Amino acid sequence: MSTTPDSVAAQRTVRVTHLFHPWHGREFVFLAVRQTWAEDRVFFLDEDGVQHSLPVGWTDAVDPHVFVVMAAGRCPFRLDDLLELADLLDRVTSATPAGL
Repeated sequence: MSTTPDSVAAQRTVRVTHLFHPWHGREFVFLAVRQTWAEDRVFFLDEDGVQHSLPVGWTDAVDPHVFVVMAAGRCPFRLDDLLELADLLDRVTSATPAGL
């Protein structure tokens, strides 16, 4: 499926917002949000009409998390994510032999 610039301009777009993704800031033609692989994913078309998907949280396809809104841009991390990171670090450091 190929799209022309005029048809793309008339369609809804989705922007990649994940700071470390190579497509950060780029917009694509939005197709749908579906639950696949046990998570919500946004499906979109690139400039060549090829379909891709990303976790919906990596895009502007959903409303921002309540914590991010309340932080008003002062904190790019959600509390749940920070707690999960702390748990992961605890598991990694407890699994590492002493002296390494």
